[in-house]
Amino acid sequence: MDQPADATLPTVEIADDVIRLGQFLKLAGLAESGAQARDLVADGEVRVNGEVDTRRGRQLRRGDTVTVEHPQGQQGATVA
Repeated sequence: MDQPADATLPTVEIADDVIRLGQFLKLAGLAESGAQARDLVADGEVRVNGEVDTRRGRQLRRGDTVTVEHPQGQQGATVA
């Protein structure tokens, strides 16, 4: 199910035109380490633009929204 970009999510600036999903998870503070980012993605806990994505190397562009299901609740950020 697609979700519209959520205006309440924080935005995280990226230096280049694209960033890999695993890198963005760390940059946005949604994962504490590369290992945790890998596990979250592999376990299907990460959604990009509302859809589960299990590709850690997925290329994200400005405007993409990433959400993560954590035990303490959902967190997310928008690529800016």
